[in-house]
Amino acid sequence: MADAVTASARAVVDLDVTGHRISRHIYGHFAEHLGRCIYDGFWVGEDSPIPNERGIRLDIVEALRALDIPNLRWPGGCFADTYHWRDGIGPREQRPHIANTNWGDVVENNHFGTHEFMDLCDLLGTDAYVNGNVGSGTVQEMADWVEYLTRDDDSPMARLRRQNGRDEPWKVPFWGLGNEAWGCGGNMSAAHYAEEARRYATFCHNHGANRLTRIAAGANEDNLEWTRVLMKTLMECHGCTLYGNLPYQAVSFHYYTHSGSGINTEDATGFDEKQFYETMAYAADMERVIRGHVAVMDSYDPHNRVSLVCDEWGTWWNAEEGTNPGFLFQQNTVRDALVAGLHFDIFHRYARRLTMANIAQTVNVLQAMVLTDGDALVLTPTYHVFEMNKGHQDAEQLAAHVLEAPSRVVGGTDLPLVSLSASVKDDRALLSLTHLSADADCTVNVDLRGRDARVLRARVLTGESTTSFNDAENTDRVAPVPLEASVRDGALALTLPPHAFATVELQLA
Repeated sequence: MADAVTASARAVVDLDVTGHRISRHIYGHFAEHLGRCIYDGFWVGEDSPIPNERGIRLDIVEALRALDIPNLRWPGGCFADTYHWRDGIGPREQRPHIANTNWGDVVENNHFGTHEFMDLCDLLGTDAYVNGNVGSGTVQEMADWVEYLTRDDDSPMARLRRQNGRDEPWKVPFWGLGNEAWGCGGNMSAAHYAEEARRYATFCHNHGANRLTRIAAGANEDNLEWTRVLMKTLMECHGCTLYGNLPYQAVSFHYYTHSGSGINTEDATGFDEKQFYETMAYAADMERVIRGHVAVMDSYDPHNRVSLVCDEWGTWWNAEEGTNPGFLFQQNTVRDALVAGLHFDIFHRYARRLTMANIAQTVNVLQAMVLTDGDALVLTPTYHVFEMNKGHQDAEQLAAHVLEAPSRVVGGTDLPLVSLSASVKDDRALLSLTHLSADADCTVNVDLRGRDARVLRARVLTGESTTSFNDAENTDRVAPVPLEASVRDGALALTLPPHAFATVELQLA
């Protein structure tokens, strides 16, 4: 059905029918040594006039703490498989300079290393997701890094950590076994990498009370064969099944959204309506991709012992004119926010198997949460989606279905223009709605079944157009505002403006 001046949609949410817990780690983040994410982003140095704590920029920390950021992935990405962790410890003035051959071919001074990253995690109150080097590293190097971070006795690596100023070990819950092994992480075959992942994981030990979730580097988008080989190799490990200890506990995949012509070929703000809808269709296709990976994993692991992780997702556009193209700095518009809204609805639906996801990336790179311009800090439209949705973290799924909604044919496929997900925690429910029409309002009626409810707060995020964005001169051009919503006779009624993301918080009786 084509867009009308005002469309309508019907949905139902069963407030008394709960499903799987939505892991807070689905709202994870990613910080790679790429462009201005670390240097001139998180890290400004202790001598900077920009307010900082031990060199870490404090306004970024404050902004991210408001999101209840659950985990942060570092140091890559492609950078991880060229990074040797010993280069980034000890007195900063003695650390070797290194060439970042993946991103901009720049030289960096290693001032931001292991201690600085763990310090950042402490300031953020977040869990560390450290990505180890399989591509150019060794098993011993990775094993030593785990020991350096997490062991609490007089072992060689624990002594080295203490020599560098940290007495107590850190907690590191998540460990990546390389990155994109099919590409920048080594151009390996699935079979070769699966054996490497099993070998590396075997020597990433749990020291003391620390327990690692080891994450194997998985597929690009819908390469289900890669996932099949990883699962088959894992489940056919005789020693693993004999002792009941799987070498890795999760497999990842990556999914970047564009409008169909390819990564890094389209402008972040200079797009037309056709490209807008193509982007929404590409984002919605995430559901097909996840469903495929879940089906493969279910066939090998019916008891859900191995998790699925999407540790890189987001939009990928041309770098902004006048910036280093290798730095991947792009603006962030209403279109990007709607991609995030769609993805989270999908992630919520697959919470049984999908336990972590990481937006790419947190600061100044790709679909960033925040952008910096000197001492100015800009919260992006995507940032606001994360903030509006944070009530879903560790909540229980609610059965939510869109029964009728306008749609649009994109590339020969019907694209529904209204998406919905819902969760409940402590007698409060949170409904999220994403409205994809570029130019029409939509009146939405949601049948709330099973429990009485009243509206506590409703907000909407939109802009004058799908291309609207925030910058240093207009930091609140796209920001959430109150939305009129009411419950009457068990039905929630609201009207969504065009290209909008909305949340409704309900008090349940």
